[in-house]
Formats: sequence, C-alpha cells, structure tokens
Amino acid sequence: MDEEYDVIVLGTGLKECILSGLLSVDGLKVLHMDRNDHYGGASSSLNLMQLWKRFKGNDQPKEQLGSSREYNVDMIPKFMMANGKLVRVLIHTDVTKYLHFKAVDGSFVYNKGKIYKVPATDVEALKSPLMGLFEKRRARKFFIYVQDYEDNDPKSHEGLDLNKVTARELIAKYGLEDDTIDFVGHALALHIDDSYLDQPAMGFVKKMKLYAESLARFQGGSPYIYPLYGLGELPQAFARLSAVYGGTYMLNKPECKVEYDTNGKAIGVTSEGETAKCKKVVCDPSYLPDKVRKVGKVARAICIMSHPIPDTNDSHSVQVILPQKQLGRKSDMYLFCCSYAHNVAPKGKYIAFVITEAETDKPEVELKPGIELLGPVEEIFYDTYDRFVPTNNHEVDSCYISTSYDATTHFESTVDDVIQLYSKITGKDLDLSVDLSAASASTEG
Repeated sequence: MDEEYDVIVLGTGLKECILSGLLSVDGLKVLHMDRNDHYGGASSSLNLMQLWKRFKGNDQPKEQLGSSREYNVDMIPKFMMANGKLVRVLIHTDVTKYLHFKAVDGSFVYNKGKIYKVPATDVEALKSPLMGLFEKRRARKFFIYVQDYEDNDPKSHEGLDLNKVTARELIAKYGLEDDTIDFVGHALALHIDDSYLDQPAMGFVKKMKLYAESLARFQGGSPYIYPLYGLGELPQAFARLSAVYGGTYMLNKPECKVEYDTNGKAIGVTSEGETAKCKKVVCDPSYLPDKVRKVGKVARAICIMSHPIPDTNDSHSVQVILPQKQLGRKSDMYLFCCSYAHNVAPKGKYIAFVITEAETDKPEVELKPGIELLGPVEEIFYDTYDRFVPTNNHEVDSCYISTSYDATTHFESTVDDVIQLYSKITGKDLDLSVDLSAASASTEG
C-alpha cells in the first residue's frame, strides 16, 4: 500500500459512511475500512437470527415470528425529516438514486398518560384534543406567527428580533400553557431538553417551520420518511457512491491501528501488517478509545409485535415522543415503530423500540412507561450502550471522531454532528441548497 490517501475512514457506521460519501464527492481520495465483515458498525441492521444471537446468545428464534431474513432491524432506528438536513445530504451526494423511501404514517406525543397526534399547523391546533378551547386559540395564533414568519419580510416579525428574543420570551407573548410548551418544544421542534428556552428564538422557530414544511411535503400523517428495508440500506448506498468517485472500501480488516508521527499527528492506519498512509483519520469512538470519554448511556427495548401501537390510528410506522416532564424525568423517551409496510419485518409483524437516555441501571423499570403503551408484545430484548464524545484536538492529531448515537428516533442531532465534522475536515461549510423534489417517497400503504 504505497499510495497516500487524503482520508482514511474507520468504521462503516452511518455517520462515517455519510462523511466518506461527502468527502469522495468533494474529490478527496478516501479509503474506508471496517474491522467487521458487515456494514453499519453500531448502526447496523440485523435479521432475526442475528438479533437472537446478539441478545440471547443463540440463533434459534421462535418459529412463529416468521422468516429470519425478512427482518431488517435497525440497531439505531431514526426517521428522517422529509425536508431535513439528512435528506438534503442524500440529494447533494445523489445517493437517493440507490434508495426507496416511504412516508411514515404518524407522529404522536404523550400527555397525561395518553397518546395524541402532534398538531403542527393552526388548523390542526384547533382540532387537537390535547388542548382546551382557550388554549387552542392561543396555540393557533402562535402557529400562524411561526407559519408566516419569513427572515426577509420584517412585517412578519411583529416587531420581534428572533436573534435576540429567547424562545421563552416568544412563547410567553402567546401565553401558552406548560403542557403545550412541552409538545411544541419536544415533539415539534424536537429539542432534546429545555435549554432551547433560554436561547434565541430563531432556531426554535426554524425547527417548527421545518416540521410543518416536512409534514406538508407528502400530505401524510407525519413529517418523516424512512427507507424501504430500513437504514441498513444507507451505508451500502454510500459505499456504492464512494466507489463511483474512486473511494476504496475494505471490510474485515482486524486491528486497524492508527499510526502517528513524532508530533502525535495521524499519518496512517496499519492492519494485518500493512500500513496505508493518510493525512487525516475519521472514525467512530470505538476505534480510538483513548481519545473519547463516556458522557452517558442509552437504554432501549426492542419489541416484536403483531399489531400497531394502540391509539396511533393503526399506523404501520410511527414515532411517539414522551416529553421528560410528563414522566418526571431528566430526558425524553422515544417510541419508534416500523413494520412489514417498510419491509423491515414479515407480513403482519411490527418492530417497536422504546429508547431513552438511561438515568438508572434498570432498563426494564425505566422503560416501563413506554412499554406499557405498546400493548401485547411477543418478544422483547433489553439493552444499554454507552455514549462517548471525542476529547482530542483534531488540529493537533488530525483525528476526527464522531459522537455516539443518542436516544432520539429522528436524525436531527446525528446529521448536525456529520455536518460539523465535515467542516472541521474540509475547512468549509457544506452547501445544502438542493432541489428537494429530487427525493420522492411513496405514501401508499
């Protein structure tokens, strides 16, 4: 291996695959290696036998669950916002031609023990049983303000400078109740905690607008889309893309040891006695454990069922957000459900995840509020994994490490990490002004 690469990417997790695709399209010479014999890293997709082996230690699943290979269970399940940044990245790199998307049926929020559709427009606010009559009117006014808000139209600002006014001050102007703020902030704007309330309102309003625009895109019941056969298709689509641009993929490369020069700068990667030279290394936290620190833990339950989640209008695919305050917790809980409609399970079967940032060492107890909403479950696997963030200085060691995946069941935080890494690696901003109509999704059942 005498040639030198601009970048060596270690691990074929979703973030790493998106980055190698973006960098290849940019004309960089990329070598992509993985110590595993399959794509996906932590975000891989498992069939039923693999699921059984991983969580139960044998590969003999129950026969009544159907054919193993009809299951594509994503280990890091996340829906994409139809007009969101990830979809823009997919269009920017032209990966959309390798993927087929289908709209997600429903987007719901948990309030006082029940599940409700997330109202996202002034019309839906008036219909929503989430709010009483007077609150509906206040919410409707607030939604109209958000819908009409345009950066370049001062008339729509109603005298507020959203770069200065906080989200809390904006909400106070409309007198919204705490429960309303809860679902607007967490299930609509998709903030993962309440710190957004004391930040400029601009980001909050833009996130609400993104939700509403994504919802309008396919006239479905949610703003989300999801690939047929699940997210396992994504890393492979990026691998194909990378190959088109001259990138090289190598699976099954054990060890993958990063080599440094005397100044501690990464200069290559050694595997099986051969060293490939490079200027930069990009990887997930598992490849450079001495350059990351643990910041938390995610608890999750993976459930196989023969019915949709109750009270979700029989949705075949759905996200339910349980805001932290509703549960008396520090972090939100997420329900993710997908089914044979997205080709991730055999006919009649549904895969549901209940996920949250762990606050105890007892996932069975901690995830109960979410599991109780699922109805009867045929099979359940409990699992926790640690979350890491990089501690290194990439300017010193030329190592660019992604953060571990969080508990959210949407891509908003994941793709932000990718875009920041891209800017650090290339020194430029990623241009995401694309023609969104290039990505289509089918809405039929």
